[in-house]
Amino acid sequence: MQTFSIHTVESAPEKSKPALEGLKKNFGLIPNTAAIMAESSVLIGSFVGAFGNFHGSTLSGQEKQIVLLTNAVTLQCEWTTAFHSTLALKEGVAATEVTLIRTGKSPQDARLAALSGLAKSLIERSGHEVAAEIERFVAAGYAKSQVLDVIAGIAISTMAGMTANIAKPPVEELFKAQAWKAA
Repeated sequence: MQTFSIHTVESAPEKSKPALEGLKKNFGLIPNTAAIMAESSVLIGSFVGAFGNFHGSTLSGQEKQIVLLTNAVTLQCEWTTAFHSTLALKEGVAATEVTLIRTGKSPQDARLAALSGLAKSLIERSGHEVAAEIERFVAAGYAKSQVLDVIAGIAISTMAGMTANIAKPPVEELFKAQAWKAA
């Protein structure tokens, strides 16, 4: 079995250190998946840059976490599901909505359901034949341009989810209450 190092700022390749320092400053810790991504300065740099850009989007904090949690579950990533479940709850997403997404269902809130449904469809169908989901998303009150923000969230989630799926990092104590097992 291939193993990957969980880097610290000190052990990371030189070009990856600034990204890890930024994560540590913003989160108070370096999430294990990001610490693994640091083995590649290209991956961690892309991830941190995209993450920063996505968090500047017009989606609310709750909506961003709905996108990222939906993606984590759709990618069947245990680590990112625990991470984004924790952050979604911290952002004020109702526990019932988090539970529904974690079980592969749509949120009860119609607006969040349209957002989650769009994200899930984009991943499952690689962007093909999603016109109905885009129409539902726009009808729920989102701007058409926000479809592209959702795609940015998918990119971030894919980088983290695929890294975690191949490396299988342990879930940090901070996120263990939201541990999740893929079906």
